[in-house]
Amino acid sequence: MASRLADSVFLFIGPNHSLFGSQKIASFHSPGICQLKWDGLQLKGIKQRRCSVPTKRNNIIQAVAIPVAPSSPDSADYRKQLAESYGFKQIGEPLPENVTVRDVIESLPKKVFEIDDVKAWRSVLISATSYALGLFMISKAPWYLLPLAWGWTGTAVTGFFVIGHDCAHKSFSKSKIVEDIVGTLAFLPLIYPYEPWRFKHDKHHAKTNMLAEDTAWHPVWKGEFDEVPLLRKALIFAYGPFRPWMSIGHWYLWHFDLNKFRPNEVKRVKISLACVFAFMAVGWSLIILKTGVMGWINYWLMPWLGYHFWMSTFTMVHHTAPHIPFKPSDKWNAAQAQLNGTVHCDYPRWIEILCHDINVHIPHHVSPRIPSYNLKAAHESLQQNWGKYMNEAKWNWRLMKVIMTVCHVYDETKNYVSFEEVAPEESEPIKFLNRLMPDYA
Repeated sequence: MASRLADSVFLFIGPNHSLFGSQKIASFHSPGICQLKWDGLQLKGIKQRRCSVPTKRNNIIQAVAIPVAPSSPDSADYRKQLAESYGFKQIGEPLPENVTVRDVIESLPKKVFEIDDVKAWRSVLISATSYALGLFMISKAPWYLLPLAWGWTGTAVTGFFVIGHDCAHKSFSKSKIVEDIVGTLAFLPLIYPYEPWRFKHDKHHAKTNMLAEDTAWHPVWKGEFDEVPLLRKALIFAYGPFRPWMSIGHWYLWHFDLNKFRPNEVKRVKISLACVFAFMAVGWSLIILKTGVMGWINYWLMPWLGYHFWMSTFTMVHHTAPHIPFKPSDKWNAAQAQLNGTVHCDYPRWIEILCHDINVHIPHHVSPRIPSYNLKAAHESLQQNWGKYMNEAKWNWRLMKVIMTVCHVYDETKNYVSFEEVAPEESEPIKFLNRLMPDYA
């Protein structure tokens, strides 16, 4: 599965990854000295030699590659090399098979599970204030500053989603009625039906990174990709340049079809859908009545697209990397999926504040009952007890580039195969991303 990252070429091949750098050798020589070096990463199993050889100007210098024992895929040096090439700070060791989620939960301090009403409502105040500030900025900003105002407002309304997310996991309040009301209201500006999302999201936690069962992100099936040429084109664009907004498709396909829910869920689903449609009928009408169609675009649509940018970006970074496998149910291990198959990613602090630390994501998958305001304390505890097994990153362009240009089609041995390998003649959108996206880590 090939991915061109800036001037280097990496080959990512899943559980038995091999990394190859460019094999070009550059020579730099001053009078009497010749220096040889690799252009790119050294080859796996090949020892890099730096030579200073006295020579005359007419002498020919031959570089000799000396084979050495290859690094083990489980070695610290190998994981460090992978982490650098994928844009990670750390790639965790494989978690032993005998470790259970219960083992990890019991290592956490009891206080991280405690619900604090003051902290919970403070998060509501932060989101409401930052969202109101965003709407004010939109109303006053000149046209050339509107993207900044939209970006702020979209990030602020993402905080509403996180509040509803806590309510769905019963980590916002000790009252189920309060959680249902707050969760429904928090999701309304996003026109997200609360109960349908809750039912599907619970399955995501129960089946994280399980093939055909996880309801969040999922690799493309090779059979689906090969069947219909029109679908093939759509998938290449969706998993490529449109991936930061692909949650819009997930929102539409998973949450409005009553046939996707069990009979005992349908009544609550209908109530949520009625609330969403009422908000659209009343809220959108008032916005258009007061500000016109352009006002609806400025005050609602653009922040909504900003929210979906974060929703898509957060979700794909949480669970997608060339070394993180999706597994069939007979090979799936819950502790490995939640602790070893979830990614912690640091974002700029203002994003973390507005989004209530949702990207401190590993403890959330260990136990969804941990409130968002306790995730950082839980993460510190996990680092102390299980740190060597955890995947950690700081948001960077290389991280995004690898996900968007490599992590496409499911492969049992490689984890992912790029569209460029499966259908090179149709993968111009992926080639475009490879040329366009920076490779900064």
